[in-house]
Formats: sequence, C-alpha cells, structure tokens
Amino acid sequence: MTDRPRPQISSRKQPKQARSAELVAAILQAAIQVLAKEGAQRFTTARVAEKAGVSVGSVYQYFPNKASILFRLQTDEWKQTTDMMRGALEAPGKPPLERLRNLVHVFVQSECEEVEMRGALDDAAPLYRNAPEAQEARAAVQETIDKFMLEVWPGANADARTMAGDMILTTLSTMGKHVSNTARTPAEARTYGDAIADMFCAYLEQGL
Repeated sequence: MTDRPRPQISSRKQPKQARSAELVAAILQAAIQVLAKEGAQRFTTARVAEKAGVSVGSVYQYFPNKASILFRLQTDEWKQTTDMMRGALEAPGKPPLERLRNLVHVFVQSECEEVEMRGALDDAAPLYRNAPEAQEARAAVQETIDKFMLEVWPGANADARTMAGDMILTTLSTMGKHVSNTARTPAEARTYGDAIADMFCAYLEQGL
C-alpha cells in the first residue's frame, strides 16, 4: 500500500517585479480575510480570487492550490512568531526575566488579536505539519530559547536547561491554542500573561 501523494504546497514562482509583488500581497491579504471569515474547511482559491478582485488564473500563477496559499500564510506566521520571540528575548539592556515576561505578554496579545486566523491555520496544519519549512521554523524557535536558557542558567547542566526550555515552549504553545479558541478582552489577556509569566519566572528563579 502506497501513501497518498500530498498536494504541492510551495509557491509556483516568486514575484520579481513590483506589480507582481503587489498582486501576491493582495492575494495574501484576501486569503487572510477569507480564512478568518470562512475557516479552513470553506477556504477556496475561488473565494480568495473573488475577494482580491483578480481572476483565479492570476492566483494560480503563484499558488497551485489552496494548500499552497494556506502554507504561505502559515510560513509568514512562523517567521513573525520567530522574529517576535527573538526580539523579546534578545532585547538589549533588560534583565533576562523581564525579557521573558515581555515575551509572554506579546505572545498572548498576538494570539488574541488573530483568533479566527490562528484557529483556521491550526485546522489546516495537517497539510504541511512535516514540511521542511515547518522543521526549520521549529529549529529557529528552539535555537532562540536555547540561547536564552544558556544566558539565564549558565551554570546548569544541559539537560536542565533543555527541560526548562521545553517547558516554556510547550506551555506557550498550549496556552496559545487555548486563548485562540475564544475572543479575550485586553484585561483577560493581561491576566493570562501575568499568570504564565509569574510561573515561568518563579521556576527559573529557583536555578539562579
């Protein structure tokens, strides 16, 4: 028995001219709106094209199917999350635990602001969970947290640092899915952020 072939998820080509880049940007913006409104199950290339005000053929120039559009949205989200984590944890002039606390609050706020799209992307995740880009994104996040843990716990053994880093990433991921299930008020988002940040900081302070 052979495995069913997975749909192509990479873009057909990259835009090289300003007009092409603007077209791709319009398609992706339309895709975000369709995804947020319709969800992953009702997300179609035709709906994206209609929302963007272009022909389906124009979309197919750059994206061979709906999976490739969703994958592009997901890779953009991965990059945004990685850059956000790196910016928070490597912020110069701030103590490590203050940087960690800021990361938690920024992360929670980000998840709350894009509830519809995050949930829909989670629904579409099986399409590209094992893609090389997914592995690269996870590796980039892991590298960032490993570097931070080495700074916070320079005298600890590698296993202890790895376990602490895994605890932080796993908790953030789980919490992100939880807060993405329902719209939260700013006050609720702050409460979640404070609780998680307090837990992380109390745990790490034991090893300082």
